[in-house]
Amino acid sequence: MSGTAVAFDLEIGGMTCASCASRIEKRLNRIEGVSASVNYATEKAHVEAAPGVDVDDLISEVVRTGYSAALPREEEPLEIDPAYRLLRLRLVVAAILAVPVIALSMVEPLQFPGWQWASLVLATPVVLWAAWPFHRAAWLNARHRAVTMDTLISVGVSAAFLWSLYALFFGTAGMWGMTHPFRLTIERGDGLGSIYLEVAAGVTLFLLLGRFLEQRSKRRAGAALRALGELGAKDVAIVRNGVEERMPLQRLLVGDTFVVRPGEKIAADGVVLDGSSAVDASMLTGESVPVEVGAGDAVTGATVNVGGRLLLRATRVGADTQLARMAKLVEEAQSGKAEAQRLADRLSSVFVPIVFGIALVTLVVWLLAGGGAAAALTAAVAVLIIACPCALGLATPMALLVGTGRGAQLGVLIKGPEVLESTRRVDTIVLDKTGTVTSGRMTLVDIIPAEGEDELEVLRLAAALEDASEHPIAQAVVRGATERIGELPEVSGFQNVQGRGVSGVVESHAVIAGRPSLLADWSLRLDDDLATAFARAEDEARTAVAVAWDGRVRGVLVVDDRIKPTSADAIAALRGLGLTPVLLTGDNETAAAQVAQAVGIDRVRAGVLPEGKVAEITALQQQGAVVAMVGDGVNDAAALAQSDLGIAMGTGTDAAIEASDLTLVRGDLWGAVDAIRLARRTLGTIRGNLFWALAYNVAAIPLAALGLLNPMLAGAAMAFSSVFVVLNSLRLRRFRSAAPGIAD
Repeated sequence: MSGTAVAFDLEIGGMTCASCASRIEKRLNRIEGVSASVNYATEKAHVEAAPGVDVDDLISEVVRTGYSAALPREEEPLEIDPAYRLLRLRLVVAAILAVPVIALSMVEPLQFPGWQWASLVLATPVVLWAAWPFHRAAWLNARHRAVTMDTLISVGVSAAFLWSLYALFFGTAGMWGMTHPFRLTIERGDGLGSIYLEVAAGVTLFLLLGRFLEQRSKRRAGAALRALGELGAKDVAIVRNGVEERMPLQRLLVGDTFVVRPGEKIAADGVVLDGSSAVDASMLTGESVPVEVGAGDAVTGATVNVGGRLLLRATRVGADTQLARMAKLVEEAQSGKAEAQRLADRLSSVFVPIVFGIALVTLVVWLLAGGGAAAALTAAVAVLIIACPCALGLATPMALLVGTGRGAQLGVLIKGPEVLESTRRVDTIVLDKTGTVTSGRMTLVDIIPAEGEDELEVLRLAAALEDASEHPIAQAVVRGATERIGELPEVSGFQNVQGRGVSGVVESHAVIAGRPSLLADWSLRLDDDLATAFARAEDEARTAVAVAWDGRVRGVLVVDDRIKPTSADAIAALRGLGLTPVLLTGDNETAAAQVAQAVGIDRVRAGVLPEGKVAEITALQQQGAVVAMVGDGVNDAAALAQSDLGIAMGTGTDAAIEASDLTLVRGDLWGAVDAIRLARRTLGTIRGNLFWALAYNVAAIPLAALGLLNPMLAGAAMAFSSVFVVLNSLRLRRFRSAAPGIAD
């Protein structure tokens, strides 16, 4: 494509399987000057078009192919989306009408006089209206000389319904008082006394259930972008001509001066003109400790000012900010992720043509053998009916329903069937540090008193002083003191020296807490033991706070982002599943190496920005690794989307959760162990369901072709295959967590 090509997206409607996406992609790429990639999962076409190519022409080409296309618009919430609501209505109507039809056909005591005509009344709306998506897809496939599972569903449902009509009006099935006796025998018959309405209605119901579950998971694919968009500030205090005025964020321009007060989000990327503060950038960079900034320092939009008042000049706004670029990364990673086509669709590419061929051969052989038109049609239609994928339709949604339900009980949320295949192939698991391996919150980890001082007294007076500060390090000291001591005394004369520490009066003591440089302003120096302890803490990438009062340094407090107590054992369990752990973090190398050593990780990537995280995941994939990524911050969202299997901590941000494939509600790495084990078990159940459902079809088709398949036997066999799928899926309810202390 030319360097002047225009890139844009089209929303595609009407796709029912991956072959639809392939068909649209081929049609668009035939147009001169157009390069298109259609993603079935996101239901979008990414198009690069040369100048002069009309978007309307592209939309018309998609429409001529049998689908809908439009430029992107604001996505409606799932519950009010018309297509979703219509699909849900079809499912509800099918369930209400099909269940009585199935019961009447399968349970002889329920077969009152005229039950077959009541079944016809109930089944007709199911076949003609509820099953319409399958009939429409089959027609579109036929126009393009293609067959899919939709084709077999439509033909099987139609054949069962039309033969039932023929048997009711022209055979003996419509006689008053007719019943379907429950006999499990193999015998020949002309089929004119048998109806298959329960097959037509039941298959429609079960397949609609599968389509509904699939749609519900697919529609959530774009939620990561919405979560990123909602993360930033909504308005900003702009200073123009010396006047400060709060305006919508859209009014902020590059070069404008704006004010950010303590506790507010920074509205855009910028440079500090005046003031100093601590900025919490953990959601974007992964740094657990807020970064001290002053005049001349660059800051990033969507980070939080946790200290003093800042005056900034905007350098990047709107789509150019780091937050917006991260949203773009997530979008690109999602659209580039290969769609794992459902196993049933893959089976259909071979199974469907074979079934049609067998039905045709059956019809011809019976006619040539002189068996008569009625017997020939009965056998051919029986082949189509018995091949109709009732159990295949249940195989994926039923296992997914039970598996995801059990996962939710254990704190593991699986987003859809396309997630499961990745879990079996994954061999490398990349772990974010802050909030994933560690708690993500500063914690008091050590109190080092000077000689002759009481450590609880050092903590008590320091915490009383820090209680007046909103800084995360100060709050860690306060939490530690509250847990150990309880109520703290009041502070007066509190002063905050940005980036260095705090001072004030507690119980008539002049207390100072902060860096040695602040204490030096008061002519105070740490003795050799305290200086050594302070330096050791910083060498270990921890944060140390010196405490002094009444003209003497009394001790050192150490705070750190503590490793979760479950991390080391969980990482060992991940190794036991055949996965190689890699620590990937925006934090510094010293902190990353110390955490990795403590939890048993050999491979570490530190100081990695959000763009770098995506590059690291991509590099691992190019080396042949199948990568799972576990993270919790906005900085992880794009990497989660790029990975083969994205796992988000439920204690993290919405952006990370929405970009992932699996979400861990419990917030520790044992959840990742359970997630991979459960996903693999669920996939195994789906594979087992599909095998036995297909084996049933393969075994029954020859009997149907030979004209030996009694309708009641066919119905019972089909019911048994469905019951088997249900019971096999329910075995997932016995899945147990590997985490110690988690029972059910």
